[in-house]
Amino acid sequence: MDVYLVQNSRKVLKDGLLKRSKRRWSPLPFNIIENDVPPFPKEVDLVASDSSAAYKVYYTLSGPGVTEDPVGVFSVVKETGMLKVHRAVDREVTPQFIFQARVFDRYTNQETDLPLPITVNVEDVNDNAPTFTGQLQFTVLEQSNTGTVVGKVNAIDKDEPDTDHTKIRYSLLSGTNLFYINPETGVISTKTDTLDREVNDKHLVTVDIRDMNGALNGLSNTATATIVVGDINDNPPTFKKTSYNVSVMENQEKGLILRIPIEDKDLINTPNWNSEFIITKGNENGNFRMERDPKTNEGLIYLTKPLDYEKTKNLKLDVMARNQAELSGTNAKWVSIPVDVTVGDVDEGPEFTAPIVRFTVQENTPNDTLIGTYTAVDPETKSSAGIKYYKVSDPASWINVDESTGQLKIANTIDRESHFVVGGVYNVTMKAVDASRKTGTGTVIIQVEDMNDHVPDILSKDLVLCEKDGGEMGSVLVVAEDKDQAPFSAPFSFKLGEKHDDKWAVKPLNSTAVMLAQTKELPTGLYTVPLMVGDLQGFGSTQTVTVRICRCRNGACLAQQNSTSLGVWGILAMLLGLALLLLLFLVCSLWTNNNIHSPLPTSSFTLSATMSILYRIMFTWSTFSLQKLAYLGTEEEGRYADDIIHTYGFEGVGSPAGSVGCCSDQVNQEDLNFLNTLGPKFKVLAEVCTNK
Repeated sequence: MDVYLVQNSRKVLKDGLLKRSKRRWSPLPFNIIENDVPPFPKEVDLVASDSSAAYKVYYTLSGPGVTEDPVGVFSVVKETGMLKVHRAVDREVTPQFIFQARVFDRYTNQETDLPLPITVNVEDVNDNAPTFTGQLQFTVLEQSNTGTVVGKVNAIDKDEPDTDHTKIRYSLLSGTNLFYINPETGVISTKTDTLDREVNDKHLVTVDIRDMNGALNGLSNTATATIVVGDINDNPPTFKKTSYNVSVMENQEKGLILRIPIEDKDLINTPNWNSEFIITKGNENGNFRMERDPKTNEGLIYLTKPLDYEKTKNLKLDVMARNQAELSGTNAKWVSIPVDVTVGDVDEGPEFTAPIVRFTVQENTPNDTLIGTYTAVDPETKSSAGIKYYKVSDPASWINVDESTGQLKIANTIDRESHFVVGGVYNVTMKAVDASRKTGTGTVIIQVEDMNDHVPDILSKDLVLCEKDGGEMGSVLVVAEDKDQAPFSAPFSFKLGEKHDDKWAVKPLNSTAVMLAQTKELPTGLYTVPLMVGDLQGFGSTQTVTVRICRCRNGACLAQQNSTSLGVWGILAMLLGLALLLLLFLVCSLWTNNNIHSPLPTSSFTLSATMSILYRIMFTWSTFSLQKLAYLGTEEEGRYADDIIHTYGFEGVGSPAGSVGCCSDQVNQEDLNFLNTLGPKFKVLAEVCTNK
């Protein structure tokens, strides 16, 4: 291979110095064959610079394949520029090398030309067989049309792209009677429409891939592709028998009575196999239901309502089996089989003519009145002979039952307003007993009709009317109720009784209430007012209400206390207690002062003067208090309730002496003997007064 060196400038001698001019190296790329065989090294081609004509030069190489990984693949003969390769190269690992050549003057070691990039291409040989990629398992539904795509086989080849070395051709080595593969694309398709999952649910086909476009000298690989045949619902469920029989006793409790096994060729535990069962005939009364056993796929018939032998001795059911999925790819239909149900006879207890019977009775109907008859019959004989009747439940004991005939009579007064009557209905439970002691029960519903046996009654007859200022007239609400129902109750009529005193008037409010209003200004006090209250039928009575007119706070009369209720001696005792308390403080003070500073005569004089002053103060106070009490006594009851003595909280909690007030625990306020038994209270006061 030749190397062309293009010179575009020359060296010139100037000022006695050697100058280097630019050059351009333009060699063609070098080629080597991958996986070349020994011996090595082998010559590749010359790398030469046209500066070698003017200078004595040498060559160097650097870069990948020389001084960088992979190191030592190439070298250059220093003096001649011959490029050599030292070992085999794999194109699939390194398809190309690019490294750099440089040329130097042997004497000055100066470069005589610009550096030259060297490209070495590795030529491909067909040393890699094609390989399969991706999955080799496909699915196609049974009975698919001819030409239905099953899947695509994928393969790759590591050799040079876009050459025969990587041009792959596909072929089938087996399964060619059912499937076809496109030789260029690898797509597998069906060759027939007869695939049947129930005959063969899986096919194994051998696929061959070969490069060199399938030539005999091409490299190849084979693999097995698995083609699964998918299920369609082309097989309906079938019964193992042509009919079934089952026996059920009458009055048998609900539960499983029959299992019906089936067969289905479709794929197990899929909608194509899962069964569903329908009773298409004979279950008009809803005595049965069907379910599927999820483990066995069997049909299960359940009894949901007891059967009656006397009414039905035999039932013929038609049971159809189908799948959850609709049929496909077949002309078959869902199939049904007959199921014969035989009902067994049981000796049963008597049955009442109806489970529930209703009679209408007016309240207060006289005792021993016949209200009706409730009888039972033997289900087998349809006769009432020998049956006895009893009460099971009669909460208010209002009914008597004739044991032999089942006649119902009034035993006690029926009251519609009784709490035993709910919504106007009273219930009695009865029992019928036959000769074999078997029983049956029934319910008697008594609809109680209302009578006008109650008059309207005023709910609250003690009323409060708060006194208003400025002579304004007040009124109070009067409400009545009647235990009877319409038309024997509201709307009510209200009017004043015959003996009223014209101080009050009735003002309608609604159907059950009026306002009782003053007609003139009235002082505080109690007033009785007769009121005649009647129902819609005019049935009623005169009732008396009491109206208290008073001064109010928050809608209630003020406390009815009289300021003089404490009594004169009570007030005096309180004042005396206060005076004695002050006296004790003064005595303590004087006693302490006397012991420290003053002689006894001075102390005695001071004590005497103090007592005199206290005496004057205390009965001045008592005179004033008596005048105050006399004034309060002339006022109306409760008028000055805020101006009297009040009891306040106990302040001695936690103290061994309790409250230090000397009178705080005295009940009899006129007894002054407590002065001799002050005990710990005085001790507390003394400690306060003592100068420590």
